[in-house]
Amino acid sequence: MQGPLENLEQWDDFVKERYDPNRPRDEFRKHDDDAPLVVREFYRLNHTYQTRDFVRQKKRQYLSLDRRRMGIWEALEYLNTLIDDSDPDTALSQIEHCLQTAEAVRRDGHPRWFVLTGLVHDLGKILCLFDEPQWAVVGDTFSVGCGWFDKIVYREFFAANPDSQVPAYQTRAGVYQEGAGLDSVDLSWGHDEYLYHVVKDYLPEEALYMIRYHSFYPCHQEGAYQYLMNDRDKEMFSWVRAFNPYDLYSKSAARPDAEALRPLYEDLIAEYFPAQLRW
Repeated sequence: MQGPLENLEQWDDFVKERYDPNRPRDEFRKHDDDAPLVVREFYRLNHTYQTRDFVRQKKRQYLSLDRRRMGIWEALEYLNTLIDDSDPDTALSQIEHCLQTAEAVRRDGHPRWFVLTGLVHDLGKILCLFDEPQWAVVGDTFSVGCGWFDKIVYREFFAANPDSQVPAYQTRAGVYQEGAGLDSVDLSWGHDEYLYHVVKDYLPEEALYMIRYHSFYPCHQEGAYQYLMNDRDKEMFSWVRAFNPYDLYSKSAARPDAEALRPLYEDLIAEYFPAQLRW
């Protein structure tokens, strides 16, 4: 189960020739034959190894939150070394992406908790600190334990997933009850679910939905899995969709000045979070 890159710096080489800061919105998220080979390899690994058993084992492994104690800005500084293998749109470091997202939200005058959500939404990627391969940390999420939606990117790679041979997992609702709500549904393991559990005691419900489901593109972009959602999920997904443009379209070549912005965001962090959190 090796990762798709020998080192993270290789990602820069793949995106340097592709990046165009003036690209129209409808050219983002191009997961096709023209995408970098590293992106396809990422999703091959992701779709092959993200089984329901794998997801449940990772929840047991990490959701006790006993790995370390760390503040929000400390986690952001770690992300300055991480580049997301699954994303064909940017070569910026993660702290820069987080700041771009937060600044875009702030410019539009949204509430302070919304701005903070933009800042922290990808902090679950510190799973890479614990030697998790990137295919188990980033990328679009999808349900496990029920049939895979047709429009999941690179769906063809699920043919090698052992769950494809489990009939109970290949029906419309699978092991779940229709209408019971997404809280009872296992999604592929990654930074969204992990961070949700780290911050769930500190942020408003709207923010928690944004964090937990911002990578769940089959649901909030394609309308999949509505039959698994309850009424509260459907109501709160308006916030997930409101957050998505800031996460996706705030990416640009201009690098934010992290040190200049740090005092502003440290004040915002202190409004909602303790000095250290359990990770």
